[in-house]
Amino acid sequence: MKKWLVLLFGVFTYVVGIGIYFTNRLMFMRKKEDEFVRNREITAKRVNETEFYKLPKTKVMVASPFGYDLDCYFIHPYNTKKWVIFCHGITENKWNSIKYMNLFIERGFNSIIYDHRRHGGSGGRTSSYGYYEKWDLDAVIKELKKREGEDVKFGIHGESMGAVTAILYGGTIDDAASFYIVDCPFSDFTEQLKYRIKQEIKIPSWLVLPIGKYFLKMRDGYWMKDVSPQSVISNIQKPVLFIHSEKDDFILSNMTRALFEKKTGDKKLFLAVNGAHAQSFNENRKEYEEAIDDFLETFSL
Repeated sequence: MKKWLVLLFGVFTYVVGIGIYFTNRLMFMRKKEDEFVRNREITAKRVNETEFYKLPKTKVMVASPFGYDLDCYFIHPYNTKKWVIFCHGITENKWNSIKYMNLFIERGFNSIIYDHRRHGGSGGRTSSYGYYEKWDLDAVIKELKKREGEDVKFGIHGESMGAVTAILYGGTIDDAASFYIVDCPFSDFTEQLKYRIKQEIKIPSWLVLPIGKYFLKMRDGYWMKDVSPQSVISNIQKPVLFIHSEKDDFILSNMTRALFEKKTGDKKLFLAVNGAHAQSFNENRKEYEEAIDDFLETFSL
């Protein structure tokens, strides 16, 4: 009997330990400091702080449906109904979105940059890789429509988690955007975690994920299978530009290829030659801009 008790205690300890460790890594992934991101972008000359602060803008705290505020800038140099909303990746903040924003400011669009939940100046306790973030994006869009009218035209640009957020919004809440540009998204959360576990922990994913998925549901309220862009991408009827670096070894480019294949209707694919994860713009700026121009021109956006 004593041996059975010891065995049961060992199993219990393993299950709880794995469940808490796994979900802590997901829910509370260490973020980059705001000043680090700001200084990195300025030092790399992707952001001119003086020019940014000169742009006509309104700071808006948008109420999330989950009880916190989202720190947003509505940037409006033009008298136009054309807007683009930018969704940054996990561990980043809205300073990382400015380089993308500048591309669209140069092309005559107004813009919204904002911090996702648990990032930058926004509230929120956990990161959910698009699950809760898609509803926050919906709140930002509703605020835009409230300010600019229901006839406002907007696109969504997302990087990494932000790209997943854009797809989940368009595929499950409302395909309301005029277009989507999704840069290095994963196609399925479970498959991405299997890959990362293999790369980082070096133990079989079947020893982790069956436990982790239940702990994630208990602790943060959603199932991993609910974060699956590939299961909803076919619901998006508006044009989508898919972007990925072929050398990305954090989220593999074949995930974007799979999403591109599943998307019906208007779509484009740009696979950058250079760059690691979320570096397609930084390492291939000319080609990145050409891909955007071709996309906007092809679909008259």
